[in-house]
Amino acid sequence: MGEKKNALFTTAVVAAIILIFTVADFFRGDRLYSETENRLLAVRPVASRESIFSGEFAKDYETYVTDQFVGRDKWIGIKTRMDILLQKKEINGVYLGSDGYLIEQHLPEDYSELLVAKRTALLQKLVEQWDATVMLVPTADNILTDKMPANAPYYDQAELLEMIAEQVGDSHYVDVYGSLRAHAEEEIYYRTDHHWTSLGAYYGYLAWAENRGEDPFAYRLNAMAVASEDFLGTLHSKTNLDRKGDTIRYFASTEKRPITVTYDFQRETDTFYEESYLETKNQYGFFLDDNHAFIQIDTSYRNGKTLFVIKDSYANSMIPLLTPHYQRIYVVDLRYYNGRLSALMKQMEPEEGMDVLVLYNCIHFLEEFSYTE
Repeated sequence: MGEKKNALFTTAVVAAIILIFTVADFFRGDRLYSETENRLLAVRPVASRESIFSGEFAKDYETYVTDQFVGRDKWIGIKTRMDILLQKKEINGVYLGSDGYLIEQHLPEDYSELLVAKRTALLQKLVEQWDATVMLVPTADNILTDKMPANAPYYDQAELLEMIAEQVGDSHYVDVYGSLRAHAEEEIYYRTDHHWTSLGAYYGYLAWAENRGEDPFAYRLNAMAVASEDFLGTLHSKTNLDRKGDTIRYFASTEKRPITVTYDFQRETDTFYEESYLETKNQYGFFLDDNHAFIQIDTSYRNGKTLFVIKDSYANSMIPLLTPHYQRIYVVDLRYYNGRLSALMKQMEPEEGMDVLVLYNCIHFLEEFSYTE
């Protein structure tokens, strides 16, 4: 009888908790955006005969409940602490690395040979048609290997990059992997975010200049400015662990000469950097006003040269370093641009031609890159 009473009591407590949270969800209303996770949240799905019978409604509703659960951020933190007590080395797709590093997990089985073949075929087509330069940046799990938990699996991007280098040829391939490995002991990736730092981007810039036969601009590392000292990035959001904030630095010398930056053919500004983001969770948005479908940058370097960049957010902290080499730079993020890329490139190409740069991290390249004629 005692066991039955305990079971009934436990069931009643669980049911009461579920009821309380359900009522709280109902009266609170849905959140559209998570400041902590820097993403849009799922909204309540609309049921239809087709979605119910296909199972799509149940799947979407599960995602909706997960996203809109009351106290979601606090529960993530509680779960993380429980996982740590259980000595887990990976939490919510994030490795708990040494020296305070949180490193995004990328498993080999998530990137099939078919996916690699599909992406590299599109890349090869673009390179052949536009004489493009390819710069794919390895993620932290491939460079900061000494920070990774022992025997933690990761997708080997070195093999991917070797294959791409062979496909497109040395003249079209920028070896960022070798450059970053040579500086792996430096702070080239953030500890709480998946991006490389401005220092990492600088070493990427030097690799690009060497490949292009360009004399790099004399940026001074000891003269970098500090934008923030309390940046907690996307990987912190996934774990909600107590961590010391990262420092965001940038090369203030990139603003010594006048520029005009036009976002999505509309808003103009005279800076690469948007300080308003430093007051939000998404502090990396400081670089190039976060992400836009299309950006046009007009510099004061009157050399008649044009660059067209096809990129993900890794490029945002490196693009300002390229300005001494070009009079005009176009930037397209295919996650937000819905038109045909080749048609846009032909529209923007001046009579004297333009350089083309594909700049992604390796994972975003495999997951997101596309090319349409």
